[in-house]
Amino acid sequence: MSKKVNIRRLKTGVPGLDNLLGGGLPEFSFNLIAGTPGSGKTTLAHQIMFALANPDNRALFFTVLGEPALKTLRYQQQFPFFDIDKVNQSIRFVNLSADLLDGNFDRVLSRIAEEVKDYAPSLVFVDSFRSVVQSAKQAEQGASELQRFVQQLGMQMTSWQATTFLIGEYLLPEAEASPIFTVADGILWLSQSLHRNSMVRKMQVVKMRGQAQAPGLHTFRISDAGIRVFPRAIVQQDAAVEAAIKLSTGGKRAPMGVPGLDDMLGGGLPVGYSLLVVGPSGSGKTILATEFLAEGVHRGEAGVIAAFEKSPSQLLNNKLQALVQAGHVGVIDTRSLDLSIDETLHDLIEMIDRMQAKRVVIDSLSGFELALAPEFQEDFRGSLYRMIAELTGMGMTILMTSELEDRYTDLRFSPFGSAFLADAIIVQRYIEIAGQFKRVLSVVKVRGSEHSKDICLFDITDDGIKIGEALSEYAGLMTGKPTVNP
Repeated sequence: MSKKVNIRRLKTGVPGLDNLLGGGLPEFSFNLIAGTPGSGKTTLAHQIMFALANPDNRALFFTVLGEPALKTLRYQQQFPFFDIDKVNQSIRFVNLSADLLDGNFDRVLSRIAEEVKDYAPSLVFVDSFRSVVQSAKQAEQGASELQRFVQQLGMQMTSWQATTFLIGEYLLPEAEASPIFTVADGILWLSQSLHRNSMVRKMQVVKMRGQAQAPGLHTFRISDAGIRVFPRAIVQQDAAVEAAIKLSTGGKRAPMGVPGLDDMLGGGLPVGYSLLVVGPSGSGKTILATEFLAEGVHRGEAGVIAAFEKSPSQLLNNKLQALVQAGHVGVIDTRSLDLSIDETLHDLIEMIDRMQAKRVVIDSLSGFELALAPEFQEDFRGSLYRMIAELTGMGMTILMTSELEDRYTDLRFSPFGSAFLADAIIVQRYIEIAGQFKRVLSVVKVRGSEHSKDICLFDITDDGIKIGEALSEYAGLMTGKPTVNP
C-alpha cells in the first residue's frame, strides 16, 4: 500500500495553462502570480477564481489597492468567465487598503486571519501583494520584518487548507531579493514586451513544487474571451515514439494528385513526411498544394490549410474554394496581428482534431515569417522546426511552400535555412527554351526513398498541373544549360 500523499490538481479554467502547470494547480498550494504592470495578472487571477469557485469551494479576494473592488469588477465583468451570481455567494471581496496605511504588518495579518476564519474559503487571493512590500519600504521596516510577515502569512495560509495566490508587480524574477520567491510553492511569471510596435505577452512557470511543468516562455493572449495560453512546442527525442509512428504509417504513401509526380517521388509522398515545395512567384506552388489537398479529399482524407500571403477570400482558387465550402478542407484564420508559431500550431491542432484531418498545407513559409511578431521572427527556424516535428509526430503529412528567387542560371534547392525542415523537397523554376519561359520541376530529395533525378517540364492548365517530358529530351533546344549549386 502506498504511503504517498495524493495531491489533487485543480483545473484552472484558463485554456492551455494546465498543460504548463503539469496538469493543474496543486490543492492547498501557496502561489505567486507576478510580473510587469499591465501583463494580465489580475485578469488571470479572476479567471482562475471564477472557474474554481462554487458553493462548496468559496473564494476570498483581498484587494490592497487604493481603488475599490467595484472599479476592478466593472472591467472584469466584460469577460465571459465573470459570473455575477457567484459574487457574494461563492466569492467575497475585501479591501485592505485602510489596514496598510501605516504599514502595520501585524494588523494586516490579523485582518486576513479574521476574514478567513469567518468565511472559511477554499481559495484566497491577495491583490496586489506588491503594495505590502512597498508599504514596508515606506515605513523603513527591515527585511527581517518583511520576511517574518511573509513566512507567517504562508504558514497561516497552509494551515487554513486553502489554495492561495499572491499577486504582485515585479520587474524581473531574479531582481527581487524577496522571501516570497522562496516561500511560494508555485510562481507564475507574466510579462509583456514591445518590439518594433508589436506587443507580445509571455508566461513562465518559474516554480511548481511536486510536479513537472513545461519549461521556457510561452505566449498568451488576452482577448474578449479572457486569457488563453499557447504552450511552447517541445520536441520529444523518443526513439520509441518515432518507431511507433513509423509502424502506424506502415510505409504508406500519400498520392499527390498530379499524374506522373508520384512516380517521380518513388511512389508518392510517404505518410507522415513534410514536403517543401519551393519556387518563384507564379510557378504553381499553390496549385500543387491544391491538388495535394484535393487528392486527399478524394481518398476520404480531410485537410487543413494555413495561408499567410493573402486573405482567405483571395488565396483560394475555385477548386480549393469548393473543397472548403463542402467542409472537406479547413482554413486557419491567419489575419490576427503579431502571431506566434505556438498560437498557429494550437489553431492547426484544434482544427486537425475537429476535422480528423490527415493532410496539412502551409502556404507559404515566407508569408508565415512576415505574419509573426518581430520577436518570433528572430528564432523562426527553431520554432518552425518544433512545429513541424509536432505535426509529423501526430502522423500528419505536410506540404509547405516557400518563395524562392529564380536566378534563371542557378538551380537552388531551397531558401537559406529551410531545407533541414523537410523530409522531401520539390523545386519549381523557370528556364528559357527557344525564346520562351517554360516551367520545370524536379524532386531534390525524398528521405529514405529512391526518387527521380529528372528535371521535367510542366504546364498549368484548367485541369491542374500536367507534367511533361524530362528536360534532357529538349537539350538541343535550350539556350543555356543550368548550373547546379547544391
